[in-house]
Amino acid sequence: MKIRSDNAAAYRLGIDAGGTSCRARLTDASGRPLGEGTAGAANIGLGVATSQAAILQATHHALKQAGLPDAALARIDAGLGLAGANVPRLREAFERSPLPFRTTAILSDAEVACLGAHHGTDGGILILGTGSQGVVHRNGRFDTVGGWGFAASDSGSGAVLGRAAVRRSLLAHEGVEASSRMTAEVMEHFSRDPATLAEWAAAAKPGDWGRFAPLVFEHAALGDEVAQQLVISSAAAAERMLDRMMLLGARRICLMGGVAQATRRYMSSRFDSVLQAPQGDAMDGALLLAASIAQA
Repeated sequence: MKIRSDNAAAYRLGIDAGGTSCRARLTDASGRPLGEGTAGAANIGLGVATSQAAILQATHHALKQAGLPDAALARIDAGLGLAGANVPRLREAFERSPLPFRTTAILSDAEVACLGAHHGTDGGILILGTGSQGVVHRNGRFDTVGGWGFAASDSGSGAVLGRAAVRRSLLAHEGVEASSRMTAEVMEHFSRDPATLAEWAAAAKPGDWGRFAPLVFEHAALGDEVAQQLVISSAAAAERMLDRMMLLGARRICLMGGVAQATRRYMSSRFDSVLQAPQGDAMDGALLLAASIAQA
């Protein structure tokens, strides 16, 4: 947290600094919305300078929309939800480089999303996007499940599902596993050439794998048995995360992320009483964080 200046805070800023984009929402001290802005990826893992540049760009867009000058930065209490802030080394590096706000409070992007989803009260979120992570907020404490990246974690995510589809399709192409319309369509992306697939896979990032996830859900809905096996397995992995979150005390959990609703259709009905729609978004959670610091 930044040391307070002598100027009284007039504004609050909520930042959702994710791995794909950075979003900012500016309000006055009473919470009245004034402006919003967006910028590029702001994950701390991309570097402190890159992250802070995106945060400031999104903030300047919000200030412009609100009709405020850059001098207003010094009168802002900011709550930041930062992708990568769950890694102590990255967070400490970020905190060593000050931002021009009156005060700054930092949580991970998933933690502020959890605050926003339940308007600051106890609850949990399970993010199922390109990656995955569960967050439980209870009695002022955060506990997490997963969220350690594609190589080691991300169960139930779009990237892991997409990779499973590509691997299964290659096995089908070689006659090791049964083929289907889905496996044939996946191989068409690589001109039915395993060498082309292998070359692509060697350089593929999580988002590249994740782009195959919608195709898997599409074929599963059409009755493709291989696709159905993959999405059922992915949903089961998400259910295991939900079970752990409930053991950690979550009584209300919101599903979020690009493959969340598609996965929900394959989950057990035993979660019906637990899964709820979110009350707000990550920027709302970041604004709650900013307000808590302003009142401290």
